[in-house]
Parts: sequence; structure tokens; C-alpha cells
Amino acid sequence: MILFPAIDLKNGQCVRLEQGDMARATVFNLNPAAQAQSFAGQGFEYLHVVDLDGAFAGKPVNAEAVEAMLKTIKIPVQLGGGIRDLKTVEAWLAKGITRVIIGTAAVRDPELVKAAAKKFPGRVAVGLDARDGKVAVEGWAETSQVTVLEIAQRFEDAGVAAIIFTDIARDGLLKGLNLDATIALANAISIPVIASGGLASIEDVKAMLTPRASRLAGAIAGRALYDGRLDPAAALTLIRSARAPGS
Repeated sequence: MILFPAIDLKNGQCVRLEQGDMARATVFNLNPAAQAQSFAGQGFEYLHVVDLDGAFAGKPVNAEAVEAMLKTIKIPVQLGGGIRDLKTVEAWLAKGITRVIIGTAAVRDPELVKAAAKKFPGRVAVGLDARDGKVAVEGWAETSQVTVLEIAQRFEDAGVAAIIFTDIARDGLLKGLNLDATIALANAISIPVIASGGLASIEDVKAMLTPRASRLAGAIAGRALYDGRLDPAAALTLIRSARAPGS
């Protein structure tokens, strides 16, 4: 189980949104590279970054901030937001991103995901963001008519590294992860699933480490880390002890 600290980028700054609403953004750090360095220093093993402006624009917008992060830290970074074609996938991977996350294009253009995953095995993830079980696209501004499971199943044999499943209703509100829906998805497909949206406290981390959640590959923590509700050292110690042999 990997705990991914999240950096969401808007106007070159590190922000958190509530329920994906750009009008409800809280700025947490003016310097995303410094924030990334802070997370790496706390012992996190993998960083989750979203170019929010890019998700709306359909192309990378906060590239400068992302590149500054890549120069600052050595831990792997997964990046989503505005990645809608193979050229953008290739460009980010060439710049040092470990794994790209394709969201809107996974719904609109599943062939792109398949082509990218075939060309770059283990380096392409799919971001599925759900509102009442249906997938939302274009930076969550639109809700499609397809379910998360229907989309996830399209990529079952495509070589996708992970599905990042976000419950929009909980995102940024510290209400706790929607583990029931996330576990149900993980149990229905063979692709590893990462939980996102609403992680509020150490209790969520403990719940991720229970036997029923054993198929989950990780969780993304955002506001709880920035607000100080989740102690990074305590969370990471818990995860490492769960990984230890015989525990």
C-alpha cells in the first residue's frame, strides 16, 4: 500500500479544491517545488500531482511548476491533468514523470490509453472520477453516462498500471474515503486500484490496511496532510509495519 501525498496545481500554486470546484480552492503553498521537497523529506515514496488548469484546458498548463518539482525531488511522480494525446504522454515521460494519469481521454478516447500503455508498459494510469457512480470528465465539469466499472473493464488487458478512483462527493471535504465503492471496483477488475477523495485521518489509513482492502494498491492524501489532521510520520510508520514480514 502506497500513500501518495497530493499536489494540485492552479495558477502555478499548490491548492486544494472542494468537490472539484475551481471556485472553492484553498492555496496551501505558493511554491509547489518546496511542497514536493517537504513531502519527500517526510518520507513519502511517491508523489501524486494534478495540473488542474490543464484538466480544464485539455493540455498542460502548469508545466513550469511540474518541471521545477522534478528538478527538486528524487522520488517518483505520477501526473494527471490535460494529458489527452500520445505526444503529451511521451513528452512528460521524457521529462522524468514516472507515470502519467489519463482521465478525460480514457472516457472519450480509450484507444489512446491502450496505445500509450502498450508503448510505455507500467507507466500509464487511468484516473476515473465518479459522481454517483458515473464518470465525470473535463476537470469534473461534465458527468458522462458510463459507470466507473464499465470504463475500467475496457482496459482490463491493456497493461494499465493502475486505476485511480476518486469519489467527487467526498473530495476535499475530509469525510473519509469511499472504501466500499473502491473495494468493490478493485474486486471486480485485475488492475490495481488507488483510492482517492476524502481521506481524513489515520483511521482511513488503518482501514486501508484491513484484510478486506488488501487488493487496494494505495490511497491519495491531500487536505488532511495540509490541515495537519493526518500525521505523515504516524501514517507511514503504520504502512511500513504492515508491510513487514509476519505482520
